[in-house]
Amino acid sequence: MEPKRSKYDTNPLDEKVADRVDKSWGASDVGNDGRPGAPTEEVRGGPTQGIGPTEPEAARAQSESEAPTQRIDEKFGASYPSIFVPPKSVYKAESRPMASYQPPRLPDASIYQPPQGPPPGIYQPPPVPAIKSPTVAGLGIPEKWAVILPYLPLYLAIIAAIVELLLVPRTESRVRYHAAQGLALQIGITAISTLLTFAGVISGRYTGAGLFSLVSSVFLIITMIRVWKGKPVNIPPLDEPTKWLDLKIKPRK
Repeated sequence: MEPKRSKYDTNPLDEKVADRVDKSWGASDVGNDGRPGAPTEEVRGGPTQGIGPTEPEAARAQSESEAPTQRIDEKFGASYPSIFVPPKSVYKAESRPMASYQPPRLPDASIYQPPQGPPPGIYQPPPVPAIKSPTVAGLGIPEKWAVILPYLPLYLAIIAAIVELLLVPRTESRVRYHAAQGLALQIGITAISTLLTFAGVISGRYTGAGLFSLVSSVFLIITMIRVWKGKPVNIPPLDEPTKWLDLKIKPRK
């Protein structure tokens, strides 16, 4: 017995598929072209007429017409009101006209403008007062001058050191220290220069005496600069002679 088939069964191996389809749709519904439906009828009666343009095409042809599609370059509406100019409603027509925006005026260059100082909250250190050198008792001159006199590269430095040790009291310890050390240094330089000069007289050559004089003068100048700047100056080989001179030369009462 042949199995039951439906009209949707389209097995290509089945030879009776086309017959069953025609039977299901009905032979009377098949047109001239073999498709289902009524047969095509020929239209007669005149030449072919054109179809009118659609709405989008008409809008493109007439850009200014009232078509659904509008151009984007059309005039926009009124802009937003300015925040600098008040609306017209605040003015009265009979009182004064509408005011226009005026940019802020810049300060006149001829008018004096005070310089901008630091903020008041920032701490400003007080100005450092100029430190004045104290006057040395017994001499009446500033201390910075009294301490460099014993180191002058001249023989007068020996006289200045002796005068300071005789006049300056022991309370002025810094001045007396430099006076005693300068006196000991000047005595040592004078002694060595005398020996080198005497040796030059014997040998006929004064090269050693001249070279020593130059080196000692440079050393004294460097010492004077350091003492003037307040830096400590200590010559270790002269510690004992310095103490001895400070004790032996007593200040006058």
